[in-house]
Amino acid sequence: MKIPKSIKKICKHCKKHTEHKVAQNKKRAPSSLSHGSKYRARLRGRARGVGNLGRYSKPAVTKFKRTGAKNTKKTDLRYTCVVCKKTSCQSEGMRSKRVELV
Repeated sequence: MKIPKSIKKICKHCKKHTEHKVAQNKKRAPSSLSHGSKYRARLRGRARGVGNLGRYSKPAVTKFKRTGAKNTKKTDLRYTCVVCKKTSCQSEGMRSKRVELV
């Protein structure tokens, strides 16, 4: 996906339309385990249910399947106002394999 290096948009700080420089940031992962994985790990530790509640009755945390996982990450675009030099981030990132600033 091609995105222009500068774009005119409203600045929250200047309260008017100004030129903004576009930069791409690396998305930071909040945690090594997803929310679902943490949830399943918690339930696994509770050892509830009928039958063998021992060590071998449930799969390892690393073996939890991530079904329906996305194969692209959302882009993190930062817009820097040319006038006041304040940076604002995009409200919603879009999914694409590759982002190119043109």
